[in-house]
Amino acid sequence: MRYPLDFENSFDKTLLFWMSRYLHSKLNSLSNRQVKDPQALARVIARLRTGVDSVDTLSHLAKEARNAGLIGINTYYKPLEKLYGYLTALGLASMKEIDEELVSDFLASATAGLSDATKKNYRIAMINFFGYIDKQNGDDDGTAHRYGIELKNWGGLRGKSGTKLPAYMQEHEVERFLEAIETHPFRADVAARNRLLIKLILFTGIRVGEALQLKVKDLIPEGNVYLIRIVGKGNKARMVMIKQSHIIKYLQEWLLLRDCEKELLFCNKKGTPLTQAYVSRIVEKILMQAGIRKEKNGAHMLRHTFATMLYLKKKDLVLVQEALGHASLDTSRIYTHFDKERLKEAAGVMDEIAKSRD
Repeated sequence: MRYPLDFENSFDKTLLFWMSRYLHSKLNSLSNRQVKDPQALARVIARLRTGVDSVDTLSHLAKEARNAGLIGINTYYKPLEKLYGYLTALGLASMKEIDEELVSDFLASATAGLSDATKKNYRIAMINFFGYIDKQNGDDDGTAHRYGIELKNWGGLRGKSGTKLPAYMQEHEVERFLEAIETHPFRADVAARNRLLIKLILFTGIRVGEALQLKVKDLIPEGNVYLIRIVGKGNKARMVMIKQSHIIKYLQEWLLLRDCEKELLFCNKKGTPLTQAYVSRIVEKILMQAGIRKEKNGAHMLRHTFATMLYLKKKDLVLVQEALGHASLDTSRIYTHFDKERLKEAAGVMDEIAKSRD
């Protein structure tokens, strides 16, 4: 039986649902030669079939399965237990907001200091988990979401570098996207807010979740720019910068309209935080208006676009890491794959030898 990707009414519950389904499938597929208490294992499987209400319950069931003799289950479950804590702390609104970069970021932080063998187990656990969801999710119309998480060259393993190439906009597409931001028919009460929000993400590369957590006091005017104080993953603080000319018009308009709780910069009409799913829908509509189609059209693609443009124009990988708040330089290294000039140099490395034979 297939289930909608966002099966429950909250991200936390949905992620827990998929983890329990995955654990159920693993308990039925792992070798049971070492099982000492088949009845205990059967009780765990039956309990998983009915669903669980918390990650603590799921962890207890995984422990019971291990105690029954299914030792291999820890290899698959322990990384997921950490993934649950990592993703729920980000405040995601939809399973669709997870992509390979986010999983790589998790692995970089969760496996720091661990052995290569353990890092390999974490990588395998991520691939298996999201591969399971790829096969098991589906909507009534027959469509399904595909993560395609491969982590073939995840940088957490020595001797490896890079990851799956993300979707991004080229310069001429960015121009069309910016024009579409200005002309999109937003409601009058949210037009300034939405244009300000999307431009902030595109021009700074901050994560959607980071943008939605911004407070008015986090925008600090200095000369012709705004310094923006960001609190990223793991409560790590960093500063980014944007020219005032890009956003000042919409910032001033929105500040006159906003009525947000807790000094938030962005909020809905109730004064509460916007969701990441809402922001992704806005981006998808603007992209559609601009006639731009990518493999992934969500708001996270704007971050990839900023990072790609930053590297191609400045050729400074450390700058990309600092601007995007990556925990590891290896996560930033993916953007070097878009450098055509470097590739041209590689393509011409044999020219002199070839000419001598002509």
